[in-house]
Amino acid sequence: MDNTVARQTENPLGSKSIGSLLLNFSVPAVISCLVNSVYNIVDQIFIGQGVGYLGNAATTVAFPIMTIIMAFATLIGSGGSAYAAIRLGQKKEEDAQRSLNNVFTLSILLGLCAAVLGLLFLTPILRLFGATDTVLPYAKDYTSIILLGVPFNIIGVSLSTMARTDGHPRLSMYGILIGAVLNTILDPIYIFVFKWGVRGGAIATVTAQILSAAILSWYFWKKGNMRFCVSKMKLSAHTCKKIFTLGMSAGITQLVACIMQVVMNNSLVYYGNQSEVGGDAALSAMGIVMKIAMILAAVGIGIGIGAQPIIGYNYGAQKHHRIRKTYLIGITAATIVIVLGEVICQVAPHMILKLFGGGDAQFTSFAVKCLRIYLFGVFCAGFQIISTNYFQATSQPVKASVLSMLRQLLLLIPLLLILPLFFGLDGILFAGPAADIGSALIVLGFVLPEMRKLNRQIREDQKNKELVFSSAAPLHDQAIRM
Repeated sequence: MDNTVARQTENPLGSKSIGSLLLNFSVPAVISCLVNSVYNIVDQIFIGQGVGYLGNAATTVAFPIMTIIMAFATLIGSGGSAYAAIRLGQKKEEDAQRSLNNVFTLSILLGLCAAVLGLLFLTPILRLFGATDTVLPYAKDYTSIILLGVPFNIIGVSLSTMARTDGHPRLSMYGILIGAVLNTILDPIYIFVFKWGVRGGAIATVTAQILSAAILSWYFWKKGNMRFCVSKMKLSAHTCKKIFTLGMSAGITQLVACIMQVVMNNSLVYYGNQSEVGGDAALSAMGIVMKIAMILAAVGIGIGIGAQPIIGYNYGAQKHHRIRKTYLIGITAATIVIVLGEVICQVAPHMILKLFGGGDAQFTSFAVKCLRIYLFGVFCAGFQIISTNYFQATSQPVKASVLSMLRQLLLLIPLLLILPLFFGLDGILFAGPAADIGSALIVLGFVLPEMRKLNRQIREDQKNKELVFSSAAPLHDQAIRM
């Protein structure tokens, strides 16, 4: 009877089938990540149709700013979620709830700081990010409005991550999905009907972000297992340290992505102007390809986000066999889906590019070339993303941070600077698959020792179980004889 009650009250993260858990947590997370990517992509599609390739180039220039915003959001949300999951696994619910409340406070403070600084230094920032004289006016119109919505964006993203750890992954999905649907509805109205151009796309995005933040905030005020509590919103040095430490790898990944985008944008303009393609066209074409790459990566990120609370809880509960199974299933699922996406990109690039508006034959030819070459090595992405999430969820922030910097900072950025010296504009395209494949091989060097260690722990757990069983057997036999 007591065992039955214990099984019923045990957190499902520690007892339910791994496949079922990963499906329940990862599918909403994947949809949330895809929908979050849609905010930018929908803008780019409608702006491309309504304004042209200069409008697309403007969103490409603005993209590093949005990546910085996402870095803050993932740093706070991912770190708070990882810490809360570990504390829940250790049956320390009070610490988990404090993590939620500190995440909310940090989201507001960092969001306001980022918005103010961005607006004060908007023009030099956009110049740094690759805006040419022709693109700058469009980029300023778009980015100035996007910055006003930064606090809501960070709140929505960070709370959606916390909702998954709270045991409600579907709510996380719905909160972002509703915002994305609204964005998709408002974009054509503001751009084509009201003729607001790139400003219209930005206004639609910010409106949708406000709605998503409101839905998720309401949940944690009224319905969550973890709840908002004003007294716990006061920042705790210990809790903030844990949030930043565990979220470091996710935040670094986004910040490094920003640096990479800045280097790439400036390289595209420089080498594009030396070719027949032209700098603005090269910037626009690669911007489209990067958004498609973001969609493929979102699948791996979503599966990794879904796996993180499962791994984190079982790490806290010392259930090593469940950690290994979650990791292996996560890698397999992410790789299969990303490979299917890559095949579509290789087979039907023209069909994909038509969604983002027209261009002359030279622009289209270069965009197809970008899509096929730059994304050639993306099949490695699932392995890299899930592995980084594994080290983060198992409280190994240094390894997670190194792996999060590996592909973009340590490999891609140097390749973006070196290869164009020999191959011109094409060198920027070759840098993508070289970085993907090279980083996957290095990640493997981190993973193999970790798997050997995990396998040893699983064998030790099994021996301990056998010892307990063998010591209990004589008592059982004695009870039968009595």
